[in-house]
Amino acid sequence: MTDKHFAPEGALIGTPGNSARLSSLRALEAAMLTGATVEGVAVLCDAADMSLRVDLGSAVGIIPREEAVWPAPGTPVKDIAILTRVGKPVACKILSVDASGDTPRVLLSRRAAQKECADTYLSALRPGDVIPARVTHLEPFGAFVDIGCGIVSLLTVDAISVSRISHPRDRLAVGQRIHAVVRSIEPDTGRIYMSLRELLGTWEENAAFFHAGETVTGVVRSVEPYGIFVELAPNLAGLAELKPDVSAGTGCSVYIKSIIPERMKIKLVLIDTHPEVPPAGIRYFVDPNETKHIAVWRYSPPCCAKITETVFDA
Repeated sequence: MTDKHFAPEGALIGTPGNSARLSSLRALEAAMLTGATVEGVAVLCDAADMSLRVDLGSAVGIIPREEAVWPAPGTPVKDIAILTRVGKPVACKILSVDASGDTPRVLLSRRAAQKECADTYLSALRPGDVIPARVTHLEPFGAFVDIGCGIVSLLTVDAISVSRISHPRDRLAVGQRIHAVVRSIEPDTGRIYMSLRELLGTWEENAAFFHAGETVTGVVRSVEPYGIFVELAPNLAGLAELKPDVSAGTGCSVYIKSIIPERMKIKLVLIDTHPEVPPAGIRYFVDPNETKHIAVWRYSPPCCAKITETVFDA
């Protein structure tokens, strides 16, 4: 079970507990003594020493450069990792509270919060565990997601959905909160890779929303010499016959000729094209609040000879 204490950064902002811990110097001192993690927004990076200033409401928080990031083994801390925190929430431990000056100053450590998260929470994860994450940035090869206290994991583009996409922005947006599955963990470094596709439904579960004879909307995902692949849902695509002047990323309407579970095939007729509708919210076929671990996920229907599955408990 995920402890909110180790949630992606930003999850504590505005919560009653975090607000109480930031409400006064006495409350900050109490949070320091108990080792509680607090969150505030980094409002400034001092170019002189690369320290971060954090708005704690009742005081100014300071994160020295050496306390800004807990690096993965063998990975040096880069200035860009500190600069990009400005304007964003940071999860921190309180190292000291100084009320002697006109403006109270609180020394903070984001590194300590991240190390505790890695040692206590992330180290206990195993492939198949379902956890919350937040999208931090997108690259053509995948999405980087915060899986706890600002520690980032990679969600490769092929693990985002069964339906192939050209870029993660076709499915996700920066700042979006999602649930994902631990795909693998490197034994030497402990680096964690995530997957989303196993939460988006099997072929059969997605196909149940469609019926032969219907005309529905979709998105052209690829144009091949033998036909046009049209995404009907993130984990479901069908094949339409070739038509001129059609390109990937185009929205369309398609007529469903037939649905063939034994071959995992949906035959389509492309009726018309139109600008693509922005990505809709994620539909989970697994309730992340109830399902905390997936041992095996089989995408293909029982009647299909071709088996497509993910085995987590190997």
